[in-house]
Amino acid sequence: MLDLGNSFRASVERDPDALAIVDGAVRLTYAQWYGRISALVAGFDELGLMPGDHLVTLLQNRWQAATLHWACQFAGIVITPVNWRAKPDEIDYCVENSEAKAIVFEDSSAEAVHTSREAIARKRISLDTALLGEIDFSALVERQAKDVEPRAGADAWSVMLYTSGTTAKPKGVPRRQRVERAAAIAHVAQNLYGRNECTLGVMPLYHTMGVRSLLAMSVVGGAFICLPRFESAKALALMASEKVTNLYLVPTLYHDLLHHERFAETDLRSVRKLGFAGASMTDRLLKDLNTAFKPDLFVNHYGSSEIYTFTIDQNAPAKPGSAGRAGINQRIRVVRLGAVSPDELAATGEEGEIIALLAGDESFEGYWRRPEADAKALRQGWYFTGDTGYLDADRDLFVTGRVDDMIITGGENVSPVEIESCLSLHPAVSEVAVVGLPDERWGKIVAAFIKRRSPVGDEELDQFCRTSGLANFKRPRRYVFVADIPKSPVGKLLRRMLVAGEFQAEDPSRSQGTAA
Repeated sequence: MLDLGNSFRASVERDPDALAIVDGAVRLTYAQWYGRISALVAGFDELGLMPGDHLVTLLQNRWQAATLHWACQFAGIVITPVNWRAKPDEIDYCVENSEAKAIVFEDSSAEAVHTSREAIARKRISLDTALLGEIDFSALVERQAKDVEPRAGADAWSVMLYTSGTTAKPKGVPRRQRVERAAAIAHVAQNLYGRNECTLGVMPLYHTMGVRSLLAMSVVGGAFICLPRFESAKALALMASEKVTNLYLVPTLYHDLLHHERFAETDLRSVRKLGFAGASMTDRLLKDLNTAFKPDLFVNHYGSSEIYTFTIDQNAPAKPGSAGRAGINQRIRVVRLGAVSPDELAATGEEGEIIALLAGDESFEGYWRRPEADAKALRQGWYFTGDTGYLDADRDLFVTGRVDDMIITGGENVSPVEIESCLSLHPAVSEVAVVGLPDERWGKIVAAFIKRRSPVGDEELDQFCRTSGLANFKRPRRYVFVADIPKSPVGKLLRRMLVAGEFQAEDPSRSQGTAA
């Protein structure tokens, strides 16, 4: 397996004049981008950064962030991207945990960096306003330098992503260059990307989907169109002006694009391939997107930061809810809930925990200095994902949620995803999230939090569930109408906030229908 530096060099040699990256007025071919990358590696040398060192970044999707990613691959530096919205204590943890030697930030993350005790003790590189004692990024990249040769092999560490922590500190997920390249090649193959594709680079580069889009485009000599922060209007304009050919987004972003007032008037005929990951897509959104785009390919990709691909369904609309079958580098199983061994298989149709083979080419080897997390997740050569699901009679996988999200009501296991998909089909429902709320009699009751598109009340939604075929014990016993569904910066549903009461109720003056 090639290291990533040689992989990029091969792309430069194949397509030197092909468009590689766009960010506003910045438009670089592969040959031009390679020059910037070479200059940046020379800048790393001046700063004394060595192979194996960690470089923390707190950046939006700008050409500089993508250039840093590639320069680290050539230099053998472990790029360690962190959410640019991180607070000082979160920066402290990631910088200290990774033992980072330097940190790169921009104006949007500057205040947090300047108040982080760990960050101020490191070399600090600013993309925008460099203060006294800080290094101006432009001074590192705007110079003449010899074409850099790769200094790291395929077994060198490439990147360390931090998983989002909910009740505990985030876990570092270190991944080797060969693992990253295998995941990129699988992404190309499973999404049928062709030469000179063009993707919207909006999924953040601190997230596995963003990194995969960046690397996959280099494999096919494609273009990565930067969108630093997601805004539907800007995304639609870029998709039209740059003739974007494929999208790889979380369902939330698709929802926002589809419901933007400019969607219908935007020429999106160039977009022929849709892919989604990061969360389940409701049946309604799946159908609406298929109708709106009429794509040649619509892929449901199920994976994680730890093991990029678990399963793939290349025709998602044909079987709504299906995550398909194992990817080309993977094997998966469903074991009984609470299973200790990977051999405790669940029966067909029985909900259990999804596990994946650690021997796959895209797999990580364990968390960064977290032996207790390894002991919980890594067992007998398999990765226990913490996700729940089942295999149907065709051996297709259906992902139903997280083990921790399972609602046990009156002794019955209820999956939130099934109820969400059902309610999403009601025309008055814009968004829906289902959680279990404490109840003295039932232990927990099923509660549906609804963002309304048009007037609807409890009774109508309950009748809709009854006639849909949803089992009685799965029907929501409470409806809450909210202004918005809480989500993470990458669009993942934050059920824990709903359980904790951390949401904004719908404005009573705009109340439509009967609220619980």
